[in-house]
Amino acid sequence: MDPRRNPFAPGAGTRPPELAGRDALLERNAIALDRIRMGRAARPSVLYGLRGVGKTVLLTAMRDAAEGEGMAIVAIEAPENRSLPGILVPALRATLLRLDRMKQASEGVRRALRALAGFAKLKVKYDDLEVGLDFDVEPGLADSGDLEADLADLMVAIGEAAREKGSAVVLVIDELQYVPEEQLAALISALHRASQKQLPVTMIAAGLPQLVGQMGRAKSYAERLFEFAAVGPLDDAAARDAIRLPIEREEETVDDAALDAILQQTQGYPYFLQEWGKHSWDAAIASPITGDDVAAATRSALAELDASFFRVRFDRLTPAEKRYLRAMAELGAGPHRSGDIAEALSVKVSSVAPTRNSLIAKGMLYSPAHGDTAFTVPLFDAFMRRVMSEG
Repeated sequence: MDPRRNPFAPGAGTRPPELAGRDALLERNAIALDRIRMGRAARPSVLYGLRGVGKTVLLTAMRDAAEGEGMAIVAIEAPENRSLPGILVPALRATLLRLDRMKQASEGVRRALRALAGFAKLKVKYDDLEVGLDFDVEPGLADSGDLEADLADLMVAIGEAAREKGSAVVLVIDELQYVPEEQLAALISALHRASQKQLPVTMIAAGLPQLVGQMGRAKSYAERLFEFAAVGPLDDAAARDAIRLPIEREEETVDDAALDAILQQTQGYPYFLQEWGKHSWDAAIASPITGDDVAAATRSALAELDASFFRVRFDRLTPAEKRYLRAMAELGAGPHRSGDIAEALSVKVSSVAPTRNSLIAKGMLYSPAHGDTAFTVPLFDAFMRRVMSEG
């Protein structure tokens, strides 16, 4: 069929043509943000799940909805090996300046900018904090040099500025698992202080499954501040809608055998649904898309995933990390006991513990339970078996 009309365009964080099965989650978060803007208690969303489940897409949808309601957005993707102050200060500065351009008096915003200038003195401790702030400081406001205390002062000042403007400030942080736990603790504590004062400043975020444990260790009350929402594969009906509805909007059809085959190959993971939808459309000569078309599409979809989605993660690994993952893959999709992986490698558990820890830090693995290890990337076990011979 005509590739120009192909409705599927898989990409990192690209919104699919049909955002199926997520309406209830989006609505709960929208209600929570509206309540926070009104000075009422609520728990906004922290999304967690494997790669390819659509966390970034959902976070973007939540951000866009909040922005559409007039809230001020501080959008950040937390990279590896960066400090929280280093990524937060430039984004907050830009947001406060936008907030200052709104109507009404702006003394609250100017005070928040002074607080930000004081907070930026932390560059003594965080050498990646590089931003010029041409605002005077207010002595004693967010300038003590203690991250937790200063970040709390800053969030309170930002919340007061937002309340003055009749708005709310929403931190939108993707890949939150990369923020070091000590800094994560300071952020949660700061948002807790603002929440206690019923100020309209909050956070929605997304990260890998280990994020729940990280936030719980950072501050035990994190679960009372946020709704931790597990994002997983789509159920059968939603997965079928994600494929069928975009095709039907193009006035084409897909038969049940093709849908069955796509669901079997993708296991309902949203990113893989988009890949198989794209390749199935391109493989089909005419409507309806059939099971034979999906069989042809599977070959091209796997080849593309192997060359991009999987390969970009594989290429970051050391030889020891690759061997560890290959041993895991031989055991299946997982989760697996750490002892079983070590046995497959014919080594002691203690000798490969540093490799396991490194893979967790890189976001390749997580521990769903004590002593267990699992891939953060769905279908990665099959890729490892394709890309590396056994042994």
